[in-house]
Amino acid sequence: MQINTLTPDYAVAGQILPEDATALKAAGFAAVICNRPDGEVYGDEASAAIRAAVEAAGLSFTYNPVVNGAMTADNVAAQGSAIAQSPGPVFAYCRSGMRSAFVWALSQSGTLPTDDLITAAARGGYDLSGLRPQIEAAAR
Repeated sequence: MQINTLTPDYAVAGQILPEDATALKAAGFAAVICNRPDGEVYGDEASAAIRAAVEAAGLSFTYNPVVNGAMTADNVAAQGSAIAQSPGPVFAYCRSGMRSAFVWALSQSGTLPTDDLITAAARGGYDLSGLRPQIEAAAR
């Protein structure tokens, strides 16, 4: 599992497995957000399997499935809420981490400058520069 840090309190990655939960706890995360819809995965990659392992490791778990190309305002609000409610650093995942980076940027728009959000995502390996108009619109 490669953890891509966007900020000291938010990191993303591609699909994880149940056995990654203890490593996430050891890395100091307090919460895990699954942004990958169950329709894209099976078996040990399904949210129920990940939830069980994450909660057994002592972390909170939020299932906020973001359909590729069909992110909703509810997804953005749920991501922001899960981040705000976490007592510590948050780890989010999807297939590659891109949706988790983008929904984070939208959820934080208006609280941080767009340039800062795009730069943070780039530090983690995600180019959100082409999504600037959507991030700026979300800030309004």
